[in-house]
Amino acid sequence: MYAIAMVRYRRPLEEVLVHIEAHRAYLRDLKAKGVLLASGALEPRSGGALVLRVPDAEVNRSLDRIRDDDPFTRAGVAQYEIWAWNPSIGRDDLDRI
Repeated sequence: MYAIAMVRYRRPLEEVLVHIEAHRAYLRDLKAKGVLLASGALEPRSGGALVLRVPDAEVNRSLDRIRDDDPFTRAGVAQYEIWAWNPSIGRDDLDRI
């Protein structure tokens, strides 16, 4: 199963940036594990977006863990909105990543 996550900053950008390196290290670890396919900041700089791949049998638990373990969430500077996503067009391309 795939998921789309929107990460919205809940504190001023200068407070968010204090935690940016820990957040990026966390995302790099998710990428190395094959969970994160792509991520990046939104423009204007109000948050970011993630494309995720999680096990079908553990979708909700996996997505909760991804949100809860993010240093942004732990520091209270950002909030996640996550939707499980079952792409119908382009899924083969995603599966090859």
